[in-house]
Amino acid sequence: MTADIIWAALILAGAAFETYALRNGRNGDTLSETTRRLFRVRTKSGKIAFAVTWGGFSIWYLGHILYGWDFPLT
Repeated sequence: MTADIIWAALILAGAAFETYALRNGRNGDTLSETTRRLFRVRTKSGKIAFAVTWGGFSIWYLGHILYGWDFPLT
């Protein structure tokens, strides 16, 4: 129960900040802009790093939810 409350609070806080970032009009505040900057997706190596990271996480998370895959995969 406590974990549910903490996760809900984190998700709500993230959604609230994203809403604030979208409304304030400043560049670089949204999650998407921050992700692009952190991965440096304007470069080829940054695009590859993001694609591999996102793709790997997505595949693992799908298996984790549907089939109970542990992390790391063994």
